[in-house]
Amino acid sequence: MPFFARLLFFFGLAWVLGQAETVMAQTVTSKAEADIVLGPNSFALSDYYTISFRLRGAPLERYSAFPDLEGFKKSGKLSTTTTRIVNGRTSVELTITQRYAAYDEGEYVVKPFSITVNGQTVRSTGATLTVGPQAPAPAPLVGSNPLQGVGSLDQLFGKPKPQDYVEPKDNAFLLLLPDKTSVYVGEGVHVGLYFYLAPSDQGLLDFHNFPEQLPAILRQLRQRTAWEEPFDEQEILPENVTMGGKPYLRYRLYEAVFYPLNTTPLMFPEVSLQMVKYRLAKKPTEGLDNRLEGYKTYHTNVRLIAVRPLPPHPLRDQVPVGDYRLREAVDRTLFRTGQAFKYTFTIEGEGNLAALNGPGLIARPNLEAYGPDIQQELTRQNGRVGGRKSFVYRLVAQRPGTLPLDSLFQLIVFNPTTAHYDTLRSELKPEVKGPVRTASSFGLHPDDTFYAEAIASADATLQPLDEYRDVRRYANLVLLVLLGVASFGWWLGKKK
Repeated sequence: MPFFARLLFFFGLAWVLGQAETVMAQTVTSKAEADIVLGPNSFALSDYYTISFRLRGAPLERYSAFPDLEGFKKSGKLSTTTTRIVNGRTSVELTITQRYAAYDEGEYVVKPFSITVNGQTVRSTGATLTVGPQAPAPAPLVGSNPLQGVGSLDQLFGKPKPQDYVEPKDNAFLLLLPDKTSVYVGEGVHVGLYFYLAPSDQGLLDFHNFPEQLPAILRQLRQRTAWEEPFDEQEILPENVTMGGKPYLRYRLYEAVFYPLNTTPLMFPEVSLQMVKYRLAKKPTEGLDNRLEGYKTYHTNVRLIAVRPLPPHPLRDQVPVGDYRLREAVDRTLFRTGQAFKYTFTIEGEGNLAALNGPGLIARPNLEAYGPDIQQELTRQNGRVGGRKSFVYRLVAQRPGTLPLDSLFQLIVFNPTTAHYDTLRSELKPEVKGPVRTASSFGLHPDDTFYAEAIASADATLQPLDEYRDVRRYANLVLLVLLGVASFGWWLGKKK
């Protein structure tokens, strides 16, 4: 093939690859889907009604507020992340759930509403709810924001008359609160950023451009030596709490669980939050607001969390840390030689499940093992991150007899609560029947039609490792030639 023909060929190939990559990127973007899930229509007064939205195919960037329901009060949110890894392909589904507490029994109508998720509007037709009798529930908290301002004087009445103002002393503070002072490597520590306000100071303070202040605060709280699992919270609502025997309104500004990766201490620096604080007129005038808007900055204390190394163990650097339990299952009750069966090894509990790897598969003669396919569900609620992570294997026994799975699947974990190492080991021992086999009847998963066709038509010819590097080199040469031709044409045109 002539040299220039090869150049044109590789240039065309590079263009086609670029177009294919663009189409794939557009395809991935177009797969983002969101929908709304409503809770049961009938429930007891002591139970919660729930409205959830599910997002698949894209990370959560932003979402609008959940609707306010007449006769109900919002009572906290929780988020659940479900990750599935099947044949190397990963899919993630995020569910954000808003809970509602009913004030009284009776029938209620949820009017049609919509929620905007990542710029996509998702609609619901609503529902009719029936709240049945139950034991009296505690009096619900007031759902409105007590820090809502009433507007500036200039907006309401024009420029105010000259007055003398005083700045009352407030009983408010900003607090960064970890739930532990020391942890093991890999053990989670919950950290929350809260603003506390005395009920009597509700009219003195208001939030000031909080969405603009939050990114700088989060950058200061990031830890380079820890894995962070943040909580998905966008609405800032007051909670009635007691501290030091005094009542406060607490606003949850940010919370996350950090898992240290090494023994470097976690150091949270001082962070600041600017609030609007009103000064009050010495001599209030009827018909005026009698307040003058000002600003006050609140600061947190520096927090240092010590990180302890794990006790001595041969696999200390590879052992997952958490309060875990084992759940296992098989997909059949009769086992035959040469036939595949599914075995599921599920880890449940509280810990850094996202970084947890499956049990190391111990080789065993006359047994074929495939997988695992992985599915993960994370739930963030009440300051805790937990859930489950499942590893699905396909096994094929070639010889009859007892198949002790405890010798195949085991996972050593460290429990920070007891400060001991535990081994999660299978307890199943299926009895395999049938003649000795030399080849299994195991084939591709029936749902894997893509791989069945792709493998059947795949080209087994070896390709050079530097193939794409050569394409890039030839494409650059073509661009240089085209640039030279364009420059020469420009020079000729200018000369004429």
